[in-house]
Amino acid sequence: MAQMTSVITVGLSGAWDITCRGRNVDWGLHEYIDKQTICPAGKALNVSRALAWMGQKSIAARLWGKDDYEQMRKAVRAFKGHIKIKMTAVAGSTRRNITIVNTTYGKDMHLRDRSELASAKALKRLQADLGAIVHRGSVCVFAGTMPKGDLLSDVIRMIEFCKSRGARIVLDTSGPALREIVRTGAVWLVKPNVEELCELLEEKIKDEPVPLAGSGRGLLDRVEIVLVSRGKKGSVVVTKEGAWKARASGREKVLSTVGCGDYLLAGFLIGLMDKTDVAGALTTATQVATAKALGLTENKSWPQAKRQIRIEADPL
Repeated sequence: MAQMTSVITVGLSGAWDITCRGRNVDWGLHEYIDKQTICPAGKALNVSRALAWMGQKSIAARLWGKDDYEQMRKAVRAFKGHIKIKMTAVAGSTRRNITIVNTTYGKDMHLRDRSELASAKALKRLQADLGAIVHRGSVCVFAGTMPKGDLLSDVIRMIEFCKSRGARIVLDTSGPALREIVRTGAVWLVKPNVEELCELLEEKIKDEPVPLAGSGRGLLDRVEIVLVSRGKKGSVVVTKEGAWKARASGREKVLSTVGCGDYLLAGFLIGLMDKTDVAGALTTATQVATAKALGLTENKSWPQAKRQIRIEADPL
């Protein structure tokens, strides 16, 4: 596999993630929470955060609201130089998403706001900014919600522009945008969850490794790698060389599945960099996603977490 010279994460709908954790969370109550975290996020930046946790540098390029741009820069400094900020500041405020976690019962709720930062002018500026940092060997991860209509056409042109400069394109989005972008043939790796894979292929697919792999093979005329996230059930990867499944073997308590798909993708890219072997990369990816689900990314290093997690991986 060709060398990856840089990983550039590109998001069009950045967000602040506000997570509140409590033991007695229910409707109608007025309770103190046990913990609150506020951090710049969005799927693309989550991938950069995951890479930083594993010690891998990346470039974060996306739209971000001018009103809270400096606040975001201060927050990202916590990653000690692993994330290089190359964001395009546009008028307005960045949305805020809220996650509420009941730690007693292991349940959570995700409340998402709509992003309104994308415009034809903003996307044109973002593409110009990408032109200065995307080169042959770059991997551009386009992740998160994409705009609709004419603005989606602008995004597709941006993706094709990055590919024309020698970058490989990774896609993690949903809905009509997922289908439209995959149809262009510009994508190297696509990472749907099971529901998104069903949407992409417009068919019902049983959430089992063999059916998922069979359906994933139907995309290999347009993409090289299909990485399917299955939540607590693990993951599946499909290429022309074969298909593999993986899942964690332990029964530890899952704290939250928020962001696990982003960590799966980051881990897969790290695995390819380290091993250039798809099966090995899937094992690494599933370890990283499991670490996120168990909350190990908050208080342990990647080497420490890796030693705690056992993965069962097999060919299909």
